[in-house]
Amino acid sequence: MNQVTLIATSAMGLEALVAKEVKDLGYEASTENGKVTFTADPLAICRSNLWLRTADRIKIKVGEFKAETFDELFEKTKALNWGDYIPERAQFPVIGKSVKSKLFSVPDCQSIVKKSIVENLKKRYKKQSDWYEEEGPVYKIEVALLKDVCTLTIDASGPGLHKRGFRTGQGEAPIKETLAAALVQLTNWTPDKPFADPFCGSGTIPIEAALIGQNIAPGFNRQFVSEDWTWIGKNEWNEARMEVEDLANYDQPLDISGSDIDHRMVEIAKDNAEEAGLAEIITFKQMQVRDFTSKRDYGVIVGNPPYGERLGDKKEVEQMYKEMGAAFADLDTWSVYMLTSHPDFEKLYGRQATKKRKLFNGFLRTDYYQFWGKRPPKQRA
Repeated sequence: MNQVTLIATSAMGLEALVAKEVKDLGYEASTENGKVTFTADPLAICRSNLWLRTADRIKIKVGEFKAETFDELFEKTKALNWGDYIPERAQFPVIGKSVKSKLFSVPDCQSIVKKSIVENLKKRYKKQSDWYEEEGPVYKIEVALLKDVCTLTIDASGPGLHKRGFRTGQGEAPIKETLAAALVQLTNWTPDKPFADPFCGSGTIPIEAALIGQNIAPGFNRQFVSEDWTWIGKNEWNEARMEVEDLANYDQPLDISGSDIDHRMVEIAKDNAEEAGLAEIITFKQMQVRDFTSKRDYGVIVGNPPYGERLGDKKEVEQMYKEMGAAFADLDTWSVYMLTSHPDFEKLYGRQATKKRKLFNGFLRTDYYQFWGKRPPKQRA
């Protein structure tokens, strides 16, 4: 197969970041709500799974058509070239969703798509029996209906891309690695500057910063379901993983630190950093945000502090925001970036943000407050 159409799914608000990452890999992309679509050779399946930091999942788009009746869904699904993707005897479970469509029964849609693909593959592989045996590699299919338009895809990632493979432990409300990477990418940080997270929790944001700083692919430490697909081939995966190793800059010095009021989370963060191979690069310690200081200039602080969503925590969190503002007041060369859902954050922090951006932490709407520090003086040539 020479070309495939791929969809990189995305959390709302991160589509532009995902599209930039796809373009940085050398592929032209188009953006819609929650997804970025691009066409490339099968090697792109390997490279996008390994390299995309802010995408949720990589899917292969098999077909798209209008379907207002179950007969239409069956026949148009059956007409697609499923045998180009699914080998004989492979497993192909079907999941589904339906939004604002006449075919609103998801279980019925799943069942019809499954039967249709079975009929297609029986003809392709010349099977006479009513029974179609499934074993071996998995090709999970999704039937997604939106306003009567059906999109059929195959999942090429397996577990979501936020599962980097290094998390040994986590707190009560961990931030997704994909969102953490986005928070870093939305700053003005470069690897020559200090980077700090005063609410590090299990260490997700500092770890993502270290991966970005040394250009380490986020998928280097895990496996993907499409590695078992024979039509992609081991050579493509080997080539993609060799590129990951060749482009990593392990010699890039970094000054990255994380701190948290909870000593148990600090220990978990250290374990996660060690699992990621970054224990010697990131410094973690127990500390309250009000005690944060630095003698260095032009650093970047990124944090996902408590939001005060629970009524009992609200006053405590609001006091902490005030203390944070006081602690950071003298760091006029530092840029500060904070993610929270608290509507009065700027007032409590004591400054108006230079810029803020709407993001979703899971299903919770938040704002990413950006306070830009002074720029370093321009050096004479």
